[in-house]
Amino acid sequence: MRQIVGAALVDSLVRPTRLLVARRTSPPQFAGMWEFPGGKVEPGETCEAALLRELAEELGIRAVLGAEVDGPGAQGWPLTAAAAMRVWLAEVEEGEPAPLQDHDELRWVRLEPADELEALPWIPADRPILTALRAGTAPAAT
Repeated sequence: MRQIVGAALVDSLVRPTRLLVARRTSPPQFAGMWEFPGGKVEPGETCEAALLRELAEELGIRAVLGAEVDGPGAQGWPLTAAAAMRVWLAEVEEGEPAPLQDHDELRWVRLEPADELEALPWIPADRPILTALRAGTAPAAT
């Protein structure tokens, strides 16, 4: 099973209100769809180190990682029969996110209300992650 890592990049790890989403340019079946930025874990890398590297390469930022968005399996969220993705909450520590690789647009979208976020054409495998993320970051009822 190929290990992939992704970031739910939020405006604040303490009180998240917005999520940075990235629009894919390839492969053709996913071009124009939105996803969590990230990528493959290389041999000898930890998942966390791979995610920080991918964020630097893809978005030109240094980030700090927060809690993992727990998936249904040991390797996280199933993407295909051969790949799974672990996802962490993350916050920009340094730099301004830019679509340097694999994406043609980045967009900060409000977590609540979720109309805009839900209306985006997400890569199908990322939808359950989005649902879990929103459930875990929803403001507590007062």
